[in-house]
Amino acid sequence: MSSSRIEQIIEEIEDYIDTCKGPLFSSGDKIVVERERMEELLRELRLKTPEEIKRYQKILANKDAILADAQQKAEAIIAQANIQNQELVNEHEIMQQAYEQANQVIEMATNQAQDILDNATRDANEIRRGAIQYTDDMLANMQTMVQEVVETSNSRYSAMMKNFQDFYDTIISNRQELAPETASVKEETEETTEEPETDDQQ
Repeated sequence: MSSSRIEQIIEEIEDYIDTCKGPLFSSGDKIVVERERMEELLRELRLKTPEEIKRYQKILANKDAILADAQQKAEAIIAQANIQNQELVNEHEIMQQAYEQANQVIEMATNQAQDILDNATRDANEIRRGAIQYTDDMLANMQTMVQEVVETSNSRYSAMMKNFQDFYDTIISNRQELAPETASVKEETEETTEEPETDDQQ
């Protein structure tokens, strides 16, 4: 089975992820991706998925066509055998021989028709299993990829919020440490800004 566009897109995503670098001061399991590029690949993947599923549904539908064609061939063989049988029977001089030959022909034709039906059924079932397995593998890869993207996004968001909280706590702590010094500077500023008394005021 040839490579589908969905497989190509998944390979492109994997190759793109391999080229992405991780953020500074982070563990090796995190990377920074270009959002526009990732959304473009996911958008095309979302558009191609229904087409691929329809294509494999069409393959599954071919099972009925294979069985119908095999049934038609089997019926044609049996019909031809019956014609030969009738022709032999009509020759009354060799009636018994005709019956024996006719029965042999019918038995051979029946066996051949059954073989065709068995082979067609086996081929159709193999096609069906292959198509279902391929579709399931494709969806499993998509599920894993989307799950990794979601987990990576959640992890980045949590880390970012923790950094903001730590920075906020540091600011609060620094202001609390500066509180006594700030009050002293304010008092000195008020004293220096007071106007001296004049002779009229004395």
